[in-house]
Amino acid sequence: MFPRSHQVASAIRPSRDWPTAIEATMNFKFTLVFVAGSALSTWANGQISIDPLASSPADGWLQCKATTDDIARLRCFDAWATQQQSNLPAVTPAPQVSAPSTAPAVAPVIITMTAPEAHNCKNPRFSELSRFWELEAGSDCGTFGIRGYKPISLSVLGSDSVNTQPDSSLPDHRAASITAFSTTETRIQLSVRTKIAQGLLTQNQQLKRDSLWFGYTQQSNWQIFSGDLSRPFRTTDHEPELMYIYPADLNLPGGWRMRYAGLALNHQSNGQPLPLSRSWNRNILMAGLENGAAWRLTGKLWYRLAEKNNDDDNPEISDLIGRGELTGTWSPSAANTWSLTLRHSLRAQANGSARLEWLHTLNDTDGSGKPGGLQLHTQLFSGYGDSLIDYNRHRTVLSVGLSLVDW
Repeated sequence: MFPRSHQVASAIRPSRDWPTAIEATMNFKFTLVFVAGSALSTWANGQISIDPLASSPADGWLQCKATTDDIARLRCFDAWATQQQSNLPAVTPAPQVSAPSTAPAVAPVIITMTAPEAHNCKNPRFSELSRFWELEAGSDCGTFGIRGYKPISLSVLGSDSVNTQPDSSLPDHRAASITAFSTTETRIQLSVRTKIAQGLLTQNQQLKRDSLWFGYTQQSNWQIFSGDLSRPFRTTDHEPELMYIYPADLNLPGGWRMRYAGLALNHQSNGQPLPLSRSWNRNILMAGLENGAAWRLTGKLWYRLAEKNNDDDNPEISDLIGRGELTGTWSPSAANTWSLTLRHSLRAQANGSARLEWLHTLNDTDGSGKPGGLQLHTQLFSGYGDSLIDYNRHRTVLSVGLSLVDW
């Protein structure tokens, strides 16, 4: 037997076949690395590819399946899938139907610079009388706002006569001289009102609104065409009044509906000293009716408050101007309004007056459905009381001008 040292030496001694074995092994490893590197390099550069597009769309995936290289096979299937997607017809997506919501609808919040519907005396949903006197919650504009009352107008008038020496039944109420006034003159009328209180007797009624108003009307006759007289104001009448309006809702025959009743305390004077001073004070009972949107009927009955004999400038004024009036109004369209006012003394000696008016809108509506405020105003008057200074003079007057109504 050989010693152990000899066995170890023999084990580590290279044999004559080692060079050949080592060379073969190195050649194999080099070849494997070369092939793998070439494959990776080619894949990275995109040079190894299987073209499934060259085959028909139906069997392109078979070519990919037959590919043995994992990376190449994956790229092949990606290319084939892309081709299939591009060949599909365009499909319009079906509309999506949302399931009905069980949550309560929330009204959008709209911020505007206009009054809300609950406080809008211009709202066309309400009748003319309701808007004018603010009879309901929806036609209420609150207190201390300035509103129109009687028409604010500027007109030219011609009359059949003019009072050149005004007088009264009292001897010291006659003008000292005759003034050559012209029968053609200009009339200016200003009229406003404001609501000073509401809800006095309708506190427990949610929809109705009673109201207390203060109104003022001034009417001046201006001799603008009398240059030789220095164009004076022939007369000016002042008419302040306090009015209480109570809303009503009473159905009457013929489709008529009573809308309000009211009381007023009225003072009218011309502000002149003797001998031209004229004035009177009245308590007035009022009511208003409507028939649809076209017809309105308003009435007034008044009682003159007594004055002392030495303070009464016009003792027979009620017998001449009258003790009541009735006004009928017809609006055949939003732009046209006709009215007829009759005053009567309510005595056997029938005095009073008649006034026929036509108002035609001249500007567009403001979007509320109502005509604009500026209107052509034509009026024909005949009787007593065209002005206070003419309370005892019968005149026929035609006037044409412009008016602002319900502004």
